[in-house]
Amino acid sequence: MKAVGLRRYLPIDDPEALLDVELPRPVAAGHDLLIEVRAVAVNPVDTKVRRSRDTSEDPPRVLGYDAAGVVSEIGPDVTLFSPGDAVYYAGDITRPGSNAEFQLVDERIVGRKPTSLSFAEAAALPLTAITAWESFFDRLGIDPHGGNAGQSILIIGAAGGVGSIGIQLARRAGLKVIATASRDTTRAWVTSLGAEHVVNHREPMVAQVRALGFYHVDHVAIFNDMSHWEEAVELIRPQGGIVSIDATDQPMPMAGMKTKAASLHWEFMFARSMFGTPDMIEQHHLLNAVALAIDAGELRTTVSDVLTPINAERLREAHARIEAGTAHGKIVLEGFGA
Repeated sequence: MKAVGLRRYLPIDDPEALLDVELPRPVAAGHDLLIEVRAVAVNPVDTKVRRSRDTSEDPPRVLGYDAAGVVSEIGPDVTLFSPGDAVYYAGDITRPGSNAEFQLVDERIVGRKPTSLSFAEAAALPLTAITAWESFFDRLGIDPHGGNAGQSILIIGAAGGVGSIGIQLARRAGLKVIATASRDTTRAWVTSLGAEHVVNHREPMVAQVRALGFYHVDHVAIFNDMSHWEEAVELIRPQGGIVSIDATDQPMPMAGMKTKAASLHWEFMFARSMFGTPDMIEQHHLLNAVALAIDAGELRTTVSDVLTPINAERLREAHARIEAGTAHGKIVLEGFGA
């Protein structure tokens, strides 16, 4: 089968950073689905893994943590899907990724593709939808059905993939969304997704948020990096919660969190699959819930650009754009070509 892999962990401007390769087609066993991949999306995690170490891989390592496709074969223990089903999923970071014509994925972390979306539109959603959903509803304890309606949330880094679906999920739950964006294009993007207020994270945020009439906010989601930690601590209300998706070596003073009895939560959407947690099937359920909301017109895809075909050249282009920090929404690649 065709695939795009790496043999060494290299800068993206190196033509060997990602390579077109041929690999054996895998065989489904246990709870695995063998999925024929139709479209993939690229996330910051792809770029971080690609440059993560100084070693070599043989066979080549296949990245890719967002995909939509069709179930080709099923393992003997599969009960949730049948061959021919259209699906979307983020996969498991400990296994070969989606940048291949066929991929094995445990059925418990796969959802049914929204029927109203193309494969490319659907591929933009799984990793970010899981991350935002778990951040808000599992980590911060926000009620997805409106039990916390009227509360405020500050989403830092709102124009990225996670923030783009996060704005929509927060608004659907009835929250008042303050989004951060630093460019005219990204301000327009987050506003189009439903953000009620927009502040610039490249300027002091505390004064901007308070000028909007929010002395404190009920929740903070840090969806870019931890450089805004102290501002987040200053803005969170007493007994409020902050969730972050960024691993950091930066200082994180905790005195302000202690005196406010505020909570800090880490979100890593691969944790359930990596550790085989007993509730791993929750990702199946939440992806199905997102698909239903999409088909009901309550959420929309976050794709901003579609490249074709899926090959090393196009994936290098997508990685470079993400590393440059100029992308908003999601970059998707579709089709492996002839």
